[in-house]
Amino acid sequence: MNLGMETEKIEFKKSTAELKQGIISLSAMLNKHGYGTLYFGVKDDGEIAGQQVSTGTLRDVSQAIAGFIKPQVIPTIVLELLDEKNVIKVYAEGNDSPYSAYGRYYMRSADEDRELSPEQLRSLMIRKQETDTISRITNDDQKLSFRLLKTAFIEKGLSVDDATFETNIGLKNDNGKYNLMAGLLADTNSVSIKTVVFKGTDKLEMLRRNEYGNKCLITAMDQVISYIESLNETSVSITAHQRQDSRLFDMACFREAWINACLHTRWDKLNPPAVYVFADRIEIISMGGLPQDLSQEEFFRGISRPVNIKLQKIFGQLGYVEQTGHGIPLIISRYGRQAFDISDNYVNVTIPFSRKPDGHSFSSSLNNAQQTVAGLLKDHPEFTINDLARHTEYSESYIRKIISELRYRNIIKRKGSKKTGSWQVFQGRQSAFRKN
Repeated sequence: MNLGMETEKIEFKKSTAELKQGIISLSAMLNKHGYGTLYFGVKDDGEIAGQQVSTGTLRDVSQAIAGFIKPQVIPTIVLELLDEKNVIKVYAEGNDSPYSAYGRYYMRSADEDRELSPEQLRSLMIRKQETDTISRITNDDQKLSFRLLKTAFIEKGLSVDDATFETNIGLKNDNGKYNLMAGLLADTNSVSIKTVVFKGTDKLEMLRRNEYGNKCLITAMDQVISYIESLNETSVSITAHQRQDSRLFDMACFREAWINACLHTRWDKLNPPAVYVFADRIEIISMGGLPQDLSQEEFFRGISRPVNIKLQKIFGQLGYVEQTGHGIPLIISRYGRQAFDISDNYVNVTIPFSRKPDGHSFSSSLNNAQQTVAGLLKDHPEFTINDLARHTEYSESYIRKIISELRYRNIIKRKGSKKTGSWQVFQGRQSAFRKN
């Protein structure tokens, strides 16, 4: 049996007597491609030589890799029987290049391991900064579909060619496998994105928690924006000469903060952004802090150092971000620099409310029946009068009276026709709703 030729991603060693050279080759492959396979018990020409194996051989290989490749990688080491001979197969992948072996840095070229000069090492480090991690990490789930993402492109008037779509927008890494970004943008995934509404100004009592994740990031992001928009009450002030409307908070600022959180969070750490709604403010939290080469002063001036470059390109194609860098200055112009709490591990943006939301004074003015109907319409905006009657103990005539009162108070509003329309519930009045 012959395993073929050595390549930039495959290295053969006749035995573990060449362990040091094998580890150097593994580090060189990691630096070039982010992964590589090393065999012990195979000749340079691919012929099976066999490897003598004792009870500690695999452990010795593992400990040598752990001790002499920095930063540390966790390889997969297996014993295979080929041509009735033992062969040790070592596979490793990593995204923390440059990797050193025995204190030196190497790069794979064909089947050779070439030591890097200081200038080449600097170039490799620059390349690492320019290449985003989520486009290189292999996604755990490789059975993905992208119907929702393609629909988003089509709705923006962009052409979608099924044969080239995944490659053109960078959903696969150099290994030809779906990357982590593909997992984020797939129709289904394991990423949880939540908005949580609290009763007061702290986290002691939760009113509602909504789950918008486990689906395409674009779709989840839009759903959060729609939900927060529904909380943005309008206050009307009428004088003798004019009517003045004011909103609870600046929705444009929230949108910029939320999209930035989704774009710049460290998705490779699997810590999604979150939105917390309090009685006096909204907080948008993204994990990872600022990029290492971006100062707070540059950040406040709107200078961008995207952590996820290819994801930013997709956001740009779909119209979510621009290259003008106006998002952060917009928030500062409205709420000041104090809206930002920045640490090494997170960025927290606070959008304060312009006044106390009406919902925190409404619970005493709505009776139980009105709260029940409002809650049902929140959860089921398609419900008819008949549906409401079936889900409560109230008659249809009483339901109509409740609907009339809720509409008069601007707590609910009908969108569309009687047959095909739906109810909109103004959720800023959270405490008016029944608790589930």
